Amino acid sequence: MHTVRCANCGRPNRVPEAASGTPRCANCHQPLPWIADAGDDTFAEIALRADLPVLVDFWAEWCGPCRMVTPALDQIAQEMAGRVKLVKVEVDRSPALSQRFTITAVPTLMMLNEGRVVAQRAGAAPAPQLREWVEGALRTPS
Repeated sequence: MHTVRCANCGRPNRVPEAASGTPRCANCHQPLPWIADAGDDTFAEIALRADLPVLVDFWAEWCGPCRMVTPALDQIAQEMAGRVKLVKVEVDRSPALSQRFTITAVPTLMMLNEGRVVAQRAGAAPAPQLREWVEGALRTPS
């Protein structure tokens, strides 16, 4: 469970890693950013069964470009609250997922819609370029 401050009214809200629907502020009912951590044992519940399209960030603690991309992805999750769920997967702690999705470089970003991969890219990029990529992936028919 993460605590997220509503961008609209400022109230802190607890947002679960996995749930149905879209998280909304308990006070003003505006959509909240949904950012969750997942691993080998929790990925199916947190990412594959999500009601929203999911932006998956495969990253590593030792990866400099991963640290550069994190603030941009958090910003995108904020701006696209109610439209996407950001799920972060630390590759060194999730070897089965890394193998399943053939992750050979970090960061690798993947968009899932209804549990299916609709777009994938490797490497860091500035926030505007990442946002454009996410928007394009959301337009991809599932």
